[in-house]
Amino acid sequence: MVNEVKSCLAGKKNRMLIVAIGISAFAGIGMALPYHAERNLKVLPKDISDTKLDSIMQSYTVALGVKCNFCHVPLKNAADSSLLDYVSDAEPMKDNARGMMRMVIDVNKNYFYFDKDTKPEYLNVIHCKTCHQGEPIPPNK
Repeated sequence: MVNEVKSCLAGKKNRMLIVAIGISAFAGIGMALPYHAERNLKVLPKDISDTKLDSIMQSYTVALGVKCNFCHVPLKNAADSSLLDYVSDAEPMKDNARGMMRMVIDVNKNYFYFDKDTKPEYLNVIHCKTCHQGEPIPPNK
């Protein structure tokens, strides 16, 4: 009888341990994923996935040789000054970037739109790096 009680308690402990590990794993995964609760998309599709949006934004930083704070202002009242407010339009360069995005989409759509199954926003015939070549202001040639 005592052995049965010990076995039952050990089983409960194992199940509790497994549940605790599972909850911790889900919490850890959730914290590691980028969080985009609010968006202020005016050029890219509103239903764009976080992964695709992050990939596009990363390609802009590489193409222009800049960091995210080139277009995004620091988050107000944040303890960490490196946190950015991705929704704010306070930085004028953000609006300039939107104009450049519209231009690239227009050029790709009107001159290189061979695959009608691809949304014009996702065409990648010419892109930022075509002109910028890793510089915030395109070099004069």
